[in-house]
Amino acid sequence: MDIFTKEKRSKIMRAIKSKDTKEERLLAKALWRRGHRYRKHDRTVFGTPDLSFKKYRIAIFVDGEFFHGKDWESIQQRLDTNKEFWLSKIERNRNRDKIVNEYLTSKGWLVLRFWSKDVKRKLYTTVRTIEKEIENVHKKIYFQDTPHQ
Repeated sequence: MDIFTKEKRSKIMRAIKSKDTKEERLLAKALWRRGHRYRKHDRTVFGTPDLSFKKYRIAIFVDGEFFHGKDWESIQQRLDTNKEFWLSKIERNRNRDKIVNEYLTSKGWLVLRFWSKDVKRKLYTTVRTIEKEIENVHKKIYFQDTPHQ
């Protein structure tokens, strides 16, 4: 049973942002402060990642737990209000995420997805994970371009 009226729940759900969330901004600022330059919501990259490093072919998505189906079985059990709508919407989001991951990977991109709560709670760990991946890609680029002796 939902603790809010249908109208109140609708207002709450409409207020949830799809881009430039607090967690996205938090991650972006942390990366920027550490000298990393990226693009935000670059529509030229398939799936419009929250952050992207074209030079390194790294796409970063910060996914909200509810809308992207974290603990999917639990969500399915908890939904009371407008259950069919939400199940359908979340399932479409999960399928779209899978398609985006597969497409970008097939084009040589590295896709990194983080849950928004993990970004909030473990910002340093998230930033270090991204930095390690940038370093790995940078090494690959360097060693491919360097003539071997």
